[in-house]
Amino acid sequence: MVKDKDSDTLAASTNETINGHTSVEGNDEYNELTKKLKVVAETPLSPYSLPKDKVLESGGVKNKLNDAEDESISKLTSELGVIENGRFNEKKNESVLDPSKDQEFVFIHDAGFVVKIVAPGVDSFDIQVSSTELVQEIHQMLMDREETCHRTCFSLQLDGVTLDNFAELKTIEGLGEGSVIKVVEEPYTVREARIHVRHIRDLLKSLDPADSYNGVECSSFSFLNTITQGDILEKKKSRPDSVDCTPLDYILPAASDLPLLPLQPQSKDPKIAPALKVLTISGWNPPPGLRKLRGDLLYLYVVTAEDKRLHITASTRGFYINQTTDEEFNPKPATPKLIFHSLADLLSQVSPIFKRNFNLIQKKRTQRHPFERVATPYQIYTWTAPNLEHTVDSIRAEDAFSAKLGYEEHIPGQTRDWNEELQTTRELPRTTLPERLIRERAIFKVHSDFVTAATRGAMAVVDGNVMALNPGEETKMQMFIWNNIFFSLGFDVRDHYKEVGGDAAAFSAPNNDLQGVRAYNAVDVEGLYTLGTVVIDYRGYRVTAQSIIPGILEREQEHSVVYGSVDFGKTVLTHPKYLEMLNKAGQPLKIQPHKVLNEKDEEVELCSSVECKGIIGNDGRHYILDLLRTFPPDVNFLILDGEELSKEAQALGFPRTHRHKLCCLRQELIDAFVDSRYMMFIKLAAFHLQQLGVKNIIDKKATQNAENVSTDAKDDSSHRKDDENIETIGETITVNGESEKKNGQEPDYQKIVETITKKDKSDVDSTKEVIRKAAIAVGSLKETEFDLRFNPDVFSPGVRHPESQIEKLKKEKQLVMDAADFLLTAQIPGFIRDCLDHSTSPIDGVTLIEALHGRGISIRYLGKITEMVAKIPQLHYLYRIMVLELITRTAKHLFSHFIQSVETMCLSSAISHFLNCFLSSCTNLPSPASSEELQVKYKKKGKRKGKQNPLRFEDNNEWALLSTKIFWTNMRNELLSYYAWELPCDTIDAIVEKFSYHKLTILRSFCVKTGVQILLREYNFDHKTKPIFSEDDILNIFPVVKHINPRVSKFKFCILCFFFKVISN
Repeated sequence: MVKDKDSDTLAASTNETINGHTSVEGNDEYNELTKKLKVVAETPLSPYSLPKDKVLESGGVKNKLNDAEDESISKLTSELGVIENGRFNEKKNESVLDPSKDQEFVFIHDAGFVVKIVAPGVDSFDIQVSSTELVQEIHQMLMDREETCHRTCFSLQLDGVTLDNFAELKTIEGLGEGSVIKVVEEPYTVREARIHVRHIRDLLKSLDPADSYNGVECSSFSFLNTITQGDILEKKKSRPDSVDCTPLDYILPAASDLPLLPLQPQSKDPKIAPALKVLTISGWNPPPGLRKLRGDLLYLYVVTAEDKRLHITASTRGFYINQTTDEEFNPKPATPKLIFHSLADLLSQVSPIFKRNFNLIQKKRTQRHPFERVATPYQIYTWTAPNLEHTVDSIRAEDAFSAKLGYEEHIPGQTRDWNEELQTTRELPRTTLPERLIRERAIFKVHSDFVTAATRGAMAVVDGNVMALNPGEETKMQMFIWNNIFFSLGFDVRDHYKEVGGDAAAFSAPNNDLQGVRAYNAVDVEGLYTLGTVVIDYRGYRVTAQSIIPGILEREQEHSVVYGSVDFGKTVLTHPKYLEMLNKAGQPLKIQPHKVLNEKDEEVELCSSVECKGIIGNDGRHYILDLLRTFPPDVNFLILDGEELSKEAQALGFPRTHRHKLCCLRQELIDAFVDSRYMMFIKLAAFHLQQLGVKNIIDKKATQNAENVSTDAKDDSSHRKDDENIETIGETITVNGESEKKNGQEPDYQKIVETITKKDKSDVDSTKEVIRKAAIAVGSLKETEFDLRFNPDVFSPGVRHPESQIEKLKKEKQLVMDAADFLLTAQIPGFIRDCLDHSTSPIDGVTLIEALHGRGISIRYLGKITEMVAKIPQLHYLYRIMVLELITRTAKHLFSHFIQSVETMCLSSAISHFLNCFLSSCTNLPSPASSEELQVKYKKKGKRKGKQNPLRFEDNNEWALLSTKIFWTNMRNELLSYYAWELPCDTIDAIVEKFSYHKLTILRSFCVKTGVQILLREYNFDHKTKPIFSEDDILNIFPVVKHINPRVSKFKFCILCFFFKVISN
């Protein structure tokens, strides 16, 4: 890193130069420039400043960093100055450790102390708490503790004073070490009674994995206790001294068959019998008015393990058994007339089996690690599941058929205003560290809740459970609102994307829009707001879920937009406030302000793409949406009239026609390209400055006495030395920012620039020429400064540019083409080199895609990269991973089109048939058939009425016409058209043999990508006459969700800084 004295200078110079302010207007500016060049020359390049994979080497481990993290680390370390020459700077770090020296990092006093809890019915106990915790966290801890888990409706009191649930413990007067907190039972309300019943149900089901298999309630699997046999929290006394660690046969490299059942290890502990048979809401609800006046809240129906049928009243004071039967309503208390504040206490009183099994369940539950019991922030779906028994569960039924799915009218004020929550959390103060912590936690919480709600709503939309806003329109054109979230399908509505690819463009646009939202959220310009956005792929449909701008539904979009265009550039509007904010955001995003013509041939200035729309909501906030062209287009996949790509690109077969024209370069590529050109600019400037210094030396020596032989000899020697320095620099400068090392060493730019800057330079015009030459060489849009930003509308169809901007437009076009060429000539070869020297080592499809995206390489190039890797024997492992990824991604494309036309009642049969065509060795597959009982019923009905039922297989069986031969023909065509890669085989068996794949591996990759869940059993993949799958093997289909995962801003990088200190010592 930089020296302490120059850290601030370098940060300022780097930011100013990249942002386009290094112009030379006089001696002061010239001196400032030379100082900056000197500082940069003194700066050794860190691993994450090079135009290659952002890598942070620490302790021998190379961790991937995205560009936002890279920029934040550079900025943070330069601002703090905590790193010097790869080592931790003790003096600079004092300001971080000492809160009095830097208000940015406020010391948080987090004192721990012990308090005593006194709860009804149990012995008092001590718990450890932190001064920064909320009272609510003690409340939750008591609801999770084994002795008090069955209590929900209570308050906490200290010295007779009820504690506020949302107060921090450090703010409570009198609370400290040894304080006694009393648990006080509170009266029930209908809401509290329902919460209590649900909590008891959750406790009874806490060991049941059904929620995890079904993908609900954010439940997920953890096999840690099963694998370790419960030996997590403490060492077992009965554990033997030696453990057999012999690996199982099927995990060895030479194993030919991979069993599926061991994928989900089952616990060896005996299964605990259910504590109850039935716990449900009674049909006698709601209580009549007479009983409401006596405190009845709701009625429950219970069947115990002893087959006792009980009708229970939930009242304000607690729970008691009444005299109601299935035929007669009698709400009077039954004998003995006992009332319990907890439903679990009441059931333990009347059912010995419940008492015993409930205690066993809670003991087993609390033996698990707390991390195994907590819900995940986002739902995790498993691709395999056993055939579970479906039991009666009224709580589950209520969740499925409640207002959450839109079957009932919402009560005003009861639904969450997602947009307000999302925007309010971003407006929270972030000056101090505690404020930042609160803000980041709030953003993450609201976002995870929004993703969960959006996913559930998207599934309801596709399943047909939400009424459309425009029910009279065709299904593909319908839009929906559910739970204050707007849903739209990924189809070309009203030929909006006709000019750029139709439905293919409409399918890709939401993903591009999500990347744009991610970019603007990372910049986080104050006053500029984006919508909460989630993209869900479910049953072959792509659904975009967005929060709703206040007031947008009260007027047409054409009248709402104050910035941008609603018709791809025909009518264009601008707004000064949007120009100001978007210009701020455009600096780090490398977006060039530019002018376009509207329908009146008037010049309109924009700081974004034309498609980007600005809408001022009724709440006064400035929103931007439709960010699908945030980044410049990828000209390698555009056929452009009058434009020609480089010879290297043409040699690789580019440009290629893609199915849509919305292909954009990734943000990682843009940042890497600008970094590369910036380093090239610095080297060229240093080179030309040295030439200027040599010229001054020559002029000075020419005036000296020619007769002084010794002086002439010295001058000649100095001249030759300078020439050698120039030659050294010239040899190291190449195109696209790639520098070739000479004899394995980097050129000593520090000495060169020091030599130059020590000379007396008064020729400002010559210095301007230096900057001009360097700027022209790197393709800067301005000749007086380094200015590399991109015009996203440079190749947009339908967008017209002013005649006065023609010359500038040519430069902008060339810059975009240079960036696309940089991807082909620098990034892809760099990725392959990294794989060869093992600095990047993909082990599966997920890590492969992460590595490609880290270099800004889109998946569109996967076919071309696979061709290159196939010629390198050392990368055969990578070639196998790439081919598998190509095959499964192409199968996903085919599956999306295949499944859209399938009736809901035929989904399991259709999916199993598709998988058989994909993976079965049986070439003559039998015709798929549905349940015989349903077919026979339809046949009888059809014969009696003489009509055809529209849902019969025979009437709508296009999907059933798919055969193995047709499938693999479609596979080869799709691979060739989308990835430009030719499949060398035409059957699954030939592929498995050629690439040494396991069919189970292909099946897993496909199921994870499409959301298909199959039955957990052993499958015979090699049977020649029988298909692998039946309709009973398809258990479910889940959504595949894409969203923006909020990340903590600077705290992660502060930890990295302190980590550097540890490893440097």
